[in-house]
Amino acid sequence: MRRVRVGSRKSPLAVAQTRLVMEAVRARHPDLEIELVTIQTTGDVNMKPFSEASDPFGIKGLFTQELEEALLRGEIDFAVHSLKDLPMRQDERLPLVALSCRGDPRDALLLPRDPEGRAVPDGGGAIGCSSARRRLQLAELFPGRAVEPVRGNIQTRLRKLDDREEKRFSMLVLAAAGLRRLGLDGRIDRVFSTEEMIPAAGQGILACQGRAGEDYDYLDAVRDRDAEDCARAERSFAAALGGGCALPVAAYAVVEGEALNLTGFYANEAAGSRRRGTLSGPRSDAEGLGRALADRLREGG
Repeated sequence: MRRVRVGSRKSPLAVAQTRLVMEAVRARHPDLEIELVTIQTTGDVNMKPFSEASDPFGIKGLFTQELEEALLRGEIDFAVHSLKDLPMRQDERLPLVALSCRGDPRDALLLPRDPEGRAVPDGGGAIGCSSARRRLQLAELFPGRAVEPVRGNIQTRLRKLDDREEKRFSMLVLAAAGLRRLGLDGRIDRVFSTEEMIPAAGQGILACQGRAGEDYDYLDAVRDRDAEDCARAERSFAAALGGGCALPVAAYAVVEGEALNLTGFYANEAAGSRRRGTLSGPRSDAEGLGRALADRLREGG
């Protein structure tokens, strides 16, 4: 029986997402022996690099380096990531070999819970979130409210939100897909529409990263053409604007037949400008649409 080793971060969400991929492959290919290999990454162990970044709301790559090194050493056969966490430009030796059907792409708002599990009304304190993209869009939705970075896995962030002594946060904003994949739907108090808060490029999509030149036919169990085309457009838009966790860029695409509709958000904080725009075209030119919309917003269109 052929053995396939699947790499994942050790966080509960990463493992839950990786198991979704593993279960899909097992169901389609029962002849394969699928093994989970968990790996601790720099971002899981040491949050100091975030404070050393130019923007305290975060940088990309801290949660992927060790997985990529394990791939290059041949210790795992492919790794599963949240696509939104991956740098926009990939090592050619380690291509993305499959993208999953998209989960909920939206952002969710969470309120603190009292000891009985009841939601505590908004107390007007800080909103906790960890990206410039969310911070700037929250400023439009909640004018005048303080937004502060919050770190750690989902469980750690929830503990910080519910801390009755510290009371640092009155709200928390997280990706809805991660909460749902952990069975935490009940913690969601509001889901922002994709018009209210444009998601991060690739949000809700799981990415399988492998080694160039290897056979990954068995990942037909998870490949989704709609997700692939949306991701190509969104990541092209973000890459053209230098987008990452630390930069205020957002993109969300929807396919309708052979057409693709892309919405983007771009902010130049130094100049005090924030721009949104949409562009439609053939899904076959997804990357071109992303670049064209980026050019339009950069130039003020």
